[in-house]
Amino acid sequence: MTETSAPEIALEARQADAARLFSPSAARNRDAIGDMLARLLPKGARVLEIGSGTGEHAVAVCQRRPDLDWQPSDPDPASRTSQDAWAADAAPNMRPSIDLDLTRPGWPGALDVFDAIVCVNVIHIAPWSVAEALANASRDRVVAGGLVYLYGPYLEGEATAPSNLDFDRSLRSRNPAWGVRARSDVEALFAAAGWAAPDRHVMPANNLSLVFHSRSPV
Repeated sequence: MTETSAPEIALEARQADAARLFSPSAARNRDAIGDMLARLLPKGARVLEIGSGTGEHAVAVCQRRPDLDWQPSDPDPASRTSQDAWAADAAPNMRPSIDLDLTRPGWPGALDVFDAIVCVNVIHIAPWSVAEALANASRDRVVAGGLVYLYGPYLEGEATAPSNLDFDRSLRSRNPAWGVRARSDVEALFAAAGWAAPDRHVMPANNLSLVFHSRSPV
C-alpha cells in the first residue's frame, strides 16, 4: 500500500468520532476475527499488524487478550491517528502506530521480531508486491514457532463465491494492480518463504482466515 492511494484504501465511507475512524466492514467482521485471534495467539504474544486501518480489528483482539503486545502499522497518517485514538480509549496494550509501507524497500530498523504477523483485508487492495514483501519479511520477522494470519476474500477456481468474483472485477476497475488473489498463489508464495500449508477457516461473507505455521523440522 502506498500513501498516495490511502484515500481509496477503505473502499467505503468512513465515519469519524474525533480522531477515531469507523469502518462498516470492520464492524461486521471484527468480532469473528477477534474471537479467532484470541484463540490462536500464544500467551503474551508480540504481534505486528500490517495495514491496521481504522484500528478496530486490533482493539477487538486486544480487548479479548489484554496480555498481548500489539504493534499496529499503516502508511496512511489518518489511519495511524485513528489507531492511536482507539488505543487510548479502549486498548492500552496497543503500541503507538508506526508508518510501514510494504511497497517501500526495507523495514524500519527499530522493528524487532514478533510471535505473529496479522494482516486483515490488505493484499487485495494493494499490488501483488505487497504480498511478496509480506511473505519475504515473515522469514526474518517471525520467531520460530510463530504464525502469520491473513484474512480476506480469495479466488478458488470454480468454488469461488460469485460475490468475490464481482468484488474482484470492481477492484480491478479501480486499480489494475488490485484484485482478489487466488488462494493457491498466496499459499505458494508463503510456502516458498518456508511456511507450512495453512489452516483454513471459513469466515463470514465468503472470507477465509489463512493461518500459516512454521514447518516442522525434517
